[in-house]
Amino acid sequence: MNGSSVGRIVDFVRVMYRPHYALYGLLWVLALEGTAALVSGAPGRWHPTWETAVRLLVVLVVLLYLRMVDEQKDLEYDRINNPDRPLVTGAISATELRVSMALIGIVSVAASLTLSIASAVTITAALAYGLFLWAAEETVPAVRRNIMVNLVITYPVQLLVTAYVVVSAIDTGQVEQYWQAYATAIIFAGAFLQFEFARKTTKVVAPEQLLYSNTLGATGSAVTTVLFAAAAVAADLLLAQPWQLGGAAAVIGWIPLVLIVIPLVGLREFLRTPRETFPLGPPVVFIIALYATLIAQAATA
Repeated sequence: MNGSSVGRIVDFVRVMYRPHYALYGLLWVLALEGTAALVSGAPGRWHPTWETAVRLLVVLVVLLYLRMVDEQKDLEYDRINNPDRPLVTGAISATELRVSMALIGIVSVAASLTLSIASAVTITAALAYGLFLWAAEETVPAVRRNIMVNLVITYPVQLLVTAYVVVSAIDTGQVEQYWQAYATAIIFAGAFLQFEFARKTTKVVAPEQLLYSNTLGATGSAVTTVLFAAAAVAADLLLAQPWQLGGAAAVIGWIPLVLIVIPLVGLREFLRTPRETFPLGPPVVFIIALYATLIAQAATA
């Protein structure tokens, strides 16, 4: 890859991999590790280690890899709905993206091998699933055109990345191997899907765009957003069982129940005011606050 290609990749990362992606990845890894340790009975010995740093690096570059996959598989859609995207404008080429993806794949697997063989196998599955999604959208029209089918097919890649963190943390001794550790995936699925539905919910009927509100209606899509938030909170409370904790840990443990107010306020604003889009602020704040709370909860348990 020559110097000009490197510059175009850097520009792509700057434009398409904004800071909130890195923040999301950081909170995802730390909160997932901490929460899995808490609910599996190993909270006392959990703290970020060099293994945590490796997992964080891998997750961050894999999120970039998936962003590159999206840029290519959504090319035809973006030509109509997002004409300013780098691949559409020619600011970067498909070849440059594919070479970058190959390098990311090599780095991710090699880094994961320093943790355990299972870590490398799991992250390889996540990388491969990204390519499967690309092929599915190219060959199956329903995956490309029906947002609900698309969600069912695409969401498992998030589960694979979550599995990577949990499996790897078990292998490196930071999490105990109990079902509760794997069940933490429900918390993060709810938080992610809340944001996913919120950003694709609008009162405007736009059949040319992939929006959940096109299928569920504006009200139905907005309510679903809050239901996912509620599922995340319920899973957290059931797994962490704050009623069995004492002192500061108990107080922190109940905070997610209070945080449900944030997406509820967003729902009220969307339904009772003229605004056309679901407010993204509350879901983003909810995710960040939930993750930060889980970290603190695990650290003080």
